[in-house]
Amino acid sequence: MGKYFVQNFGCRAAQADGAALESLLAGKGLDAADDRLSADLVVLNTCTVTSSADDDVRQTIRRVHRENPAARILVTGCYAQRAPHDLAGMPGVEWVVGNSHKTEIADLVTIGRTRESAPYHGNLPGNILVGDIFAQQEFLSAPVEDAAGDRTRPNLKIQDGCNNRCSFCIIPFVRGRSRSAPAAQVVEQVRTLARRYREIVLSGINLGRWGREPGGSMRLAGLLRLLLAETEVERLRLSSVEPMDFSDDLLGLMASEPRIANHVHAPLQSGSDRILRRMHRKYRPRHYADRVLKARALMPEAAIGADVMVGFPGETGGDFEETVEFVRALPFTYLHVFTYSERPGTPAAASAEIVPAPVRKERNRVLRELADEKNRAFRQAMVGRTLSAVTLHQPGTALTENYLKVILSHPRQANVIVDLRISGLNSAGLCEAA
Repeated sequence: MGKYFVQNFGCRAAQADGAALESLLAGKGLDAADDRLSADLVVLNTCTVTSSADDDVRQTIRRVHRENPAARILVTGCYAQRAPHDLAGMPGVEWVVGNSHKTEIADLVTIGRTRESAPYHGNLPGNILVGDIFAQQEFLSAPVEDAAGDRTRPNLKIQDGCNNRCSFCIIPFVRGRSRSAPAAQVVEQVRTLARRYREIVLSGINLGRWGREPGGSMRLAGLLRLLLAETEVERLRLSSVEPMDFSDDLLGLMASEPRIANHVHAPLQSGSDRILRRMHRKYRPRHYADRVLKARALMPEAAIGADVMVGFPGETGGDFEETVEFVRALPFTYLHVFTYSERPGTPAAASAEIVPAPVRKERNRVLRELADEKNRAFRQAMVGRTLSAVTLHQPGTALTENYLKVILSHPRQANVIVDLRISGLNSAGLCEAA
């Protein structure tokens, strides 16, 4: 087979899956290529959370086939699990392998077979390997030396899948049920990563559900205490956690433990009670506000971020104004604003109450401008303070504990935690005092 190149699309969990795939391919004796043009095998590890994510994948397939027609293309990940037929017929695509069979990709491309004797449906073409995602409970995890999502802040996936059934989301149907990496495995991975990196990011599809499988007794806060006690990690950062999983215990631990970044990211989606119900979200605005205000009271300088969706089916102007006012009233320091995208197979996609595309676009603009205002105010409040930060691989930059990018006053070695005196703002972050 020669050389391989893995390209990841989407979330941190997908990046971690891609790192695991690279390790599996290397374990079969394949060498990593520097880019797609020099690869004999191109693996596209896909996302399908929005229609634009699907578009990106299809455009990439066409580009790879045009620029490197001799390459064998294997498409895997969430899009491959959701709609394999859409991908299998594209020129250049040799295999489509769903999340259900990701762990078998290395065998498939090197020896031409997998452990499974049959695909999900008996009438699927031979180049499609997609199984029942809810029957597949293997946890794909990269060996720790390959777990880095970037070159100074490794991303370690410790949870996969989701048991929620939000009406707009396809992810549970392409990732399967919630399942957790064993605590002992996480400890060993973090222990090894901590020898090379100062900050480690813990991620998952629904990270706050770590340890909640039947019979499990340890929760996420307990795992963090175990990692702090049994490893030398200098800083742990949590990626996105659902609001109601930010328990008093977890928030209290984050506030009291200097080795855990003061950074709370809790998906909101909407500030309208009516829309949250239509979304089948498990909290109301008052519940969400309680968790965010608790976090701010415990961690006055913490980064507090949220995902917010605009243009959900049935979202009226009044619903949107409720979201705007809700966001305005809470101490967010940044937002990820998304425009609703229909996902075939979800309840929301069947709704006739479609918000026109120009209205969605305008609502996105309004929320982004509000987010920019709040972020600038937060950055302004940091001027004159000393913040702890990890220096990044990108020369002359660092990322603070509270998730702000700093332009350094003089060069520093990457992958070091430093204290930085903040002198002012730049277009997107902060400046270190000279």
